[in-house]
Amino acid sequence: MGDTVITRRYDRRLLSRSDWVESGQTWTITQVRDDGSITVRPPGPRFGGSIVLPAWYVGEHVDLGYAVTAHRAQGVTVDTVHVLVEPATTRENFYVSMTRGRNANRAYVVLDQPDDHRNPNPGDNPDATARSVLYGVLQHVGAELSAHETIVAEQDRWGSIAQLAAEYETIAAAAQHDRWASLVRHSGLTEGQAEDVIVSDAFGALTVELRRAEANNHDVDSLLPKLVRSRGLGDAQDIASVLHHRLARATARPAGSGRTRRPPKLIVGLIPEAAGPMSQDMRDALHERRDLIEARADDVLDTAIDDDAHWVKTLGPIPEGVRSAAAWRQRARVIAAYRDRYQVTVDAALGTTPESATQKIDRARVEVVKTAYDSLMDLGINNRICKQAVNDRTM
Repeated sequence: MGDTVITRRYDRRLLSRSDWVESGQTWTITQVRDDGSITVRPPGPRFGGSIVLPAWYVGEHVDLGYAVTAHRAQGVTVDTVHVLVEPATTRENFYVSMTRGRNANRAYVVLDQPDDHRNPNPGDNPDATARSVLYGVLQHVGAELSAHETIVAEQDRWGSIAQLAAEYETIAAAAQHDRWASLVRHSGLTEGQAEDVIVSDAFGALTVELRRAEANNHDVDSLLPKLVRSRGLGDAQDIASVLHHRLARATARPAGSGRTRRPPKLIVGLIPEAAGPMSQDMRDALHERRDLIEARADDVLDTAIDDDAHWVKTLGPIPEGVRSAAAWRQRARVIAAYRDRYQVTVDAALGTTPESATQKIDRARVEVVKTAYDSLMDLGINNRICKQAVNDRTM
């Protein structure tokens, strides 16, 4: 006795003095009878409003009321709600769960996995935080779409920069594998060390770093042997990881300085281009994805401008001068690509704080473009001030 239960079926035959049993209604058990029926009363008052629920109804349509699913919570109102939220939770269920409590609604985000030794799920994100999970839940629409809406959603998903960039990265890894393997074998490592690097789980990350460094105009063919010679590797447990770390530190800044510095080879300012020898089929596939990514970035930006999106407003008005307008669009295009790649939907141009290492790198690239644009605008303003001062003196 004293347990909280929920009735799950309307039944006007089960009456109290003033009401009947409703679906989703909570009760407190006051008596359990030998025949399986129970006496319940509404929570709160100690007397009055009691109803006897027969055994057949209890067996089919009564649940314990301490914990229910979001689907079962619809129509229920309680004093306090405690909700468990996981990455698979839909936006609709989260809304229902967080609107059932009169006094408080608390969410507990699940990050830990039940078994550290299980096989990883492809959807697991080791960098997940409570904020990133909640953000994903708000983007996870569970409502069924019409056939037209489904087609549009699928076309948008498969044409997004997130999808196209993933395809580009996968093709680039396959296209450049032999080149990077050859570079490792001729970098000064012993034959055994080179093979250990190539079969290492960290080899993929190393090749991505090599492509990024080359896109930033570093001569990786001469740089990697220098990094191998810089310090011994005899006690390294994973040489690929060590080389990846050394390469990332050595190429943190683009090659060159001042006027000799060439712009990095980045697709829409974010994705390092894959270069070097490769089959023509691979090169064509990469060029196709590159063109699609660039076209998508233009479309996202143009749509945002036409819709007068708030994040576009935060960039300031489009300047009148041709050069200034082109610089404004270049910055806005990179931001549009970043937003599309990471599904940013909030008003802030770059959204919330990045969670993954890749997103942090891309955000830093966007910040570089933004800083360069601001410097150009400041230079333009200063030039106009100087010209005006000269004009004033000559008048």
